[in-house]
Amino acid sequence: MTVADSPTDSSVDSSAHSSGQPAGYLVPTKQVRISDLKARKGSGDPFAMLTAYDYSTASAFAQAGIEVMLVGDSAANVVYGYDTTQRVSMDEMAFLAAGVVRGAGNALVVADLPFGTYEASEEQAVRSSTEMLRRSGAHMVKIEGGVRMASKIRAITDAGISVCAHIGFTPQSVNQLGGFKIQGRGSGADQLFADAEAIQEAGADMVVMEMVPAEVAKKVTAALEIPTIGIGAGPDCDGQVLVWHDMVALPDNGHRPRFAKQWAHVGADLTAAAAAYKKEVAQGTFPAEEHCFSDSVLR
Repeated sequence: MTVADSPTDSSVDSSAHSSGQPAGYLVPTKQVRISDLKARKGSGDPFAMLTAYDYSTASAFAQAGIEVMLVGDSAANVVYGYDTTQRVSMDEMAFLAAGVVRGAGNALVVADLPFGTYEASEEQAVRSSTEMLRRSGAHMVKIEGGVRMASKIRAITDAGISVCAHIGFTPQSVNQLGGFKIQGRGSGADQLFADAEAIQEAGADMVVMEMVPAEVAKKVTAALEIPTIGIGAGPDCDGQVLVWHDMVALPDNGHRPRFAKQWAHVGADLTAAAAAYKKEVAQGTFPAEEHCFSDSVLR
């Protein structure tokens, strides 16, 4: 993949953005396409995916060099405050995805189809997929399920739409799965392999594996020709994805999945900044003179 001239190796240059240089690490200089990700499979060059739900966050991630952005139905929790992903609607998802596309730069944008918009039939799945792409401009859709969703994946891909499948723990099926439980352990590995093979055969271009034992995910990754993306699935997938709120501890409530590392503590910083703002307003020190306009007219 072509990348911008940036720090040769190492770390991100946090001062680069203010000087007009790329602020990220190996920032793509051309549109990232599915074919680019497929070409990297098995190369030892994994790609990074993060969720994004708005223009400003997508712009920040584009500057950081994130190759793939997922407009996840996790927006139900972190944006809308619902207690389950099953409650978010097509309208709510499409509006968010459109904002992400406008800010995503060269990143590939994947949009989740909400619960209830694709399960009923192949026709419904195609209709919802075309609606999501038409309204948002996203590059591909993501749906949850393996063997049971193979016919829908085939119908969507036959309609000329790219699909990212999602197997392992599937949040939209949390009640059927008996809660937030690791999938693919013991005899469950056979089902995971069956799901992986079924979605590949149906034409899926990528697959997310969530909360799967690392050794099982490694074997699935080796068995598939399409890229795998792990979230709580170990280091041997072709890419990794996290919900960005988990990555930066927003909110700062201590409730984070075991598989999510924190590279910043935005929740604590945001709370501290808001508290400092309130204090200065209450004490009358903001706005200060430098924040005010004069009534004099410059001539």
